[in-house]
Amino acid sequence: MAKRERQKLQRSLKPHWVWAIAFGSAIGWGAFVLPPDWIGQAGPLGVVIGILLGAILMMIIGVSYGFLIEKFPVTGGEFSYAYIGFGRSFAFLAGWFLTLGYICIVALNASALALLAKFLFPDFVRTGNLYTVAGYDVSIIQVLIASAALIVFALLNIRGTSFSGRTQFVFSMILIFGILLLAGGAIFSEGPSLSNLSPAFLPNQTAIASILTILAIAPFAYVGFDNIPQAAEEFKFEANKAFGLIIWSLLAAGIAYAIMIIVTASTMPWQDLLAQIESQNSVWGTGDAIESYMGRTGVFVIAIAVIMGIFTGLNGFIISSSRLTFAMGRARILPNAFRKLHKKYQTPYVGILFTLAVCLIAPWFGRQALLWVVDMSSTGVAIAYFFCTATAYKIFKWSDKQPDKHSASTVAPGKKLLSLIGMISSIGFLILLLLPQSPASLGKESYIALGIWVVFGIVFYLVNAPRYNKIDEKEMNYLILGKEEL
Repeated sequence: MAKRERQKLQRSLKPHWVWAIAFGSAIGWGAFVLPPDWIGQAGPLGVVIGILLGAILMMIIGVSYGFLIEKFPVTGGEFSYAYIGFGRSFAFLAGWFLTLGYICIVALNASALALLAKFLFPDFVRTGNLYTVAGYDVSIIQVLIASAALIVFALLNIRGTSFSGRTQFVFSMILIFGILLLAGGAIFSEGPSLSNLSPAFLPNQTAIASILTILAIAPFAYVGFDNIPQAAEEFKFEANKAFGLIIWSLLAAGIAYAIMIIVTASTMPWQDLLAQIESQNSVWGTGDAIESYMGRTGVFVIAIAVIMGIFTGLNGFIISSSRLTFAMGRARILPNAFRKLHKKYQTPYVGILFTLAVCLIAPWFGRQALLWVVDMSSTGVAIAYFFCTATAYKIFKWSDKQPDKHSASTVAPGKKLLSLIGMISSIGFLILLLLPQSPASLGKESYIALGIWVVFGIVFYLVNAPRYNKIDEKEMNYLILGKEEL
């Protein structure tokens, strides 16, 4: 029987572009919008410790990613890794949840741009209010702003991967410069002081509970470093450099988060800051905090920084969601259209347009409803991390006395231990998110959204499984990994 067609992506991404895709996606808008929310959940030091511990755990998980990227430099990331370790049904599970996670984050970045416009131009954005969803006013202006951003970045991504990579690096550099300006302003201005970070933790809960609350959101905070394996097939360099790029992107992201949390909390006693944000029904607490010591100049700087964060998030996750759906289309678990490449630009344009179509629905539901779905999508990211680390654990060997279960089997007891820690961390993230008694448990609405996505997944799998499962093992290996033997 003749082999099925297997489209391949072009090698066009340079190392610093790939680093920027990971770093810019991990930071996104969150570092500039979420500090007051996080400080309110854990206190300033609780957030900083939790977020930096999260970066360390992600680095441990990154060991497994680095190894698998080097051995299997194909697009699809965790979808491909779950297939290697656990077969096609679990590959669909990992791919299904990760697709949700990526698309949700694209939509949330677009809504963050509308939120920024609401802060900077409140009267203009308020015109054309349509309705209210969960207490959030949805206006036609916000819908148009978010929709325009989504359309522009979808078109930019169709134009070519090298164009996307180059712009991602420029956006990331501007973002870093903005963070350094805000930190410099806090150091040299009269108002901000480290004494405002006291009490270090939330007074009504233990320090451990505070840290765990933030640690549980690490998969969401750092999701983006795993965009590197999605782009592996397009590396214009050796795949063994991927691990270093993962580590440096996570280190930079962790430091950026920590700086923004400290800067925000130092502007005034942080409990007073949170009370002020609540009493004024502030749209953007971090922006208010920066304005208190840098004035409108500070607002301009953080506005530029958050725009860059939004742009890097939009760009990075459109790249990843389209590559993931391309890989799943190539494996015949998604409709054939997803494996098509643009005739001129050789990009997986159907996946890009699919991401755009789904995300264009989101602005009409308001930001609060979208947050429920995004909270739930952290579960999907943690599931993807589990499959990556578990596959690496199966391939690594404690000693050369163990039989080779795989062509990539390697004696690496240290890495096997780290992959085991990564597996346990992934399970821990899931427990923290799904256990109702956990301080970081999902809300009721997020549980409902998760249940709906699971049901959709079951239906989708049952409809597509006959075609997916009748492909023999060697051919499926070829479609997913580009070679017949694992």
